[in-house]
Amino acid sequence: METMKLTIDNKIIEVPKGTTLFKAARELGIEIPTLCYMELHDLNIENKPAGCRICVVEVQGRRNLAPSCATNCENGMVVKTHSTRVLNARRTVMEFILSDHPKECLICPKSGSCDLQNMAIRLGIREIPGTEIAKMSTYRKDTSPSIIRDLDKCIMCRRCETMCNDVQTVGALSAINRGFMAVVSPAFEQNLEHSTCTYCGQCVAVCPTGALTEVDHTPDILRALADPTKTVIVQTAPAVRAALGEEFGMEPGTLVTGKMVAALRVLGFKYVFDTDFAADLTIMEEGSEFLDRLSRHLKGDESAKLPILTSCCPGWVNFFESYFPDLKDIPSTAKSPQQMFGAIAKTYFAEKIGIGRKDLVVVSIMPCLAKKYECQREEFSTDGNRDVDYSISTRELAAFIKQANIDLNNLESEEFDSPMGESTGAGVIFGNTGGVIEAAVRTAYELNTGKKLEKVDFMELRGLEGVREATIDFNGTPIRIGIAHGLGNARKLLNDVRAGKSKFHAIEIMACPGGCIGGGGQPLHHGNSDIIKARAAAIYREDKKKILRKSHENPFIIKLYKEFLGKPNSEKAHHLLHTHYFDKKKKFIVKQ
Repeated sequence: METMKLTIDNKIIEVPKGTTLFKAARELGIEIPTLCYMELHDLNIENKPAGCRICVVEVQGRRNLAPSCATNCENGMVVKTHSTRVLNARRTVMEFILSDHPKECLICPKSGSCDLQNMAIRLGIREIPGTEIAKMSTYRKDTSPSIIRDLDKCIMCRRCETMCNDVQTVGALSAINRGFMAVVSPAFEQNLEHSTCTYCGQCVAVCPTGALTEVDHTPDILRALADPTKTVIVQTAPAVRAALGEEFGMEPGTLVTGKMVAALRVLGFKYVFDTDFAADLTIMEEGSEFLDRLSRHLKGDESAKLPILTSCCPGWVNFFESYFPDLKDIPSTAKSPQQMFGAIAKTYFAEKIGIGRKDLVVVSIMPCLAKKYECQREEFSTDGNRDVDYSISTRELAAFIKQANIDLNNLESEEFDSPMGESTGAGVIFGNTGGVIEAAVRTAYELNTGKKLEKVDFMELRGLEGVREATIDFNGTPIRIGIAHGLGNARKLLNDVRAGKSKFHAIEIMACPGGCIGGGGQPLHHGNSDIIKARAAAIYREDKKKILRKSHENPFIIKLYKEFLGKPNSEKAHHLLHTHYFDKKKKFIVKQ
């Protein structure tokens, strides 16, 4: 391998050809400041547009300063990363960036975790000259069901564009204009709600400023908690418990299930339930639907659409409705666990505690921003009353707990309420990529073969590769399974399905890299794969310690069918727990 030998800050280093000055300096322990650079190791993606110019360095013999993130090392280079010239240039660039940036840090949602604010502190900026010549942008604030876009705060780092276009292949964002008016905006419309945005929130997760933030429903929840006429209950998704602790200084992968339950009770929720219960319910419906299609397919029934596609991820549902609406009869019709929970809570549970559905407020804590949109879809309501009233992210829950001055670290663990807080290990692994299909296999195998499944850990379905495949033996019938996480990877499998080339019987798709553990509403991980792996390991640990690890063994699920639903995919179950999909392609210009 050809190498380059150079000197950086009087230190000699030899690196492979093609290495940037930024990376070479990092190998020497020299941290060069930057705003736009972002590296996603597992996805093999770098965002290095050299747009912010904060990372400039001085290269001996060159007239101009060089952006270190986009300049490759050469033999004999002599580089200074913190010369007087470099420091002055960085300050000047930063002052220009700040000159037309809104001065509302006190009320900005990103205040305290804003990269721009932190960089200003690092560079010692105490005044902002040049505001008299800056052209202050005056873009209209764009509010969608999930994401707020404030283009006046965009600094053109283009991280969101990389996530949307290169990782997710959604193509909803594109750079427009030049100079002070340059921003990243929806490619075809000026409004996120009328673009191909899936609300996955990966753009929000990487935005260094307040240009992209989630819609915050905690004020609405506070009002509901204070209303004596309302009974407010909460459900928590499996991935939340594996990441919430990070917001309170705990190591990634620390499970805080019991502490989270205790905190929610302190906040005032009447009942604290587990979305894992609804995940078990999802498996009963989705698994039964798969076995019905498989049985008819094996008998030669061409109307039995295979592969069946999982349907619990709303970001992925938005994606196929926009890009693959011709395949909308292929995904399972089962609602997501969030929406199944809401439907059961406002019927079965409301009846149990003797209140009307309009007096019951259902809140969900999710790792996902698309869940905010999902609970507002018209089909998930009755007479205008939503099945799930509000959805907040893991980050919002952390902020809510801090606002209430609750010390999560020192809370004693508490248990979920019954009956909708009881779940199996199959429910909790929904939080990981591959988890939904593994949970489905555990149940579908036993229902299909009538035999007890001794080995419930399907290691072949686990991992972080973007596209995976495995074959599971259903007592002599080979079931071929495909798995994809990240919408760019999903597109590859869906193109095969569209072309009639798919070899799979079932495909699991999750919109976010890593699955729900890497959701757009989780504590920021900045592309650190070690954090994602730690969260995934925590999910599997929780699964392993469960006494029951198959959804169909959950006694409260069995009781729910006996008392209320009848059986999986019954007429009543189908009415409450299943949905349908829409062709959104005609509304948008989409990039194929």
